[in-house]
Amino acid sequence: MNAGLCSFLSGLSTVIWIYTLILLAYAVVSWLPDLRGRWTAYLGMLVEPVLNPIRRVVPPAGGIDWSFLIVILAINFIIRPLIAHFAANACSLY
Repeated sequence: MNAGLCSFLSGLSTVIWIYTLILLAYAVVSWLPDLRGRWTAYLGMLVEPVLNPIRRVVPPAGGIDWSFLIVILAINFIIRPLIAHFAANACSLY
């Protein structure tokens, strides 16, 4: 059981890292309109469902969309440490 949970948490950590990179790519593309293309619509399909609820609570202020920062901070300071904690407990016995 622990080996399966350890593998799952490792995979989840990788998926979250990739999602963080997708968020950063989407943010950069939003700043540089010359880079936009059809592929940005695919990034938007992955990113916008997470950003929209945060935008409803914290609307853009001063032309800055704070939802990116909030999501990235939440991932790096809440979600990733929780996964690391659970992985340390699950994988220590493995």
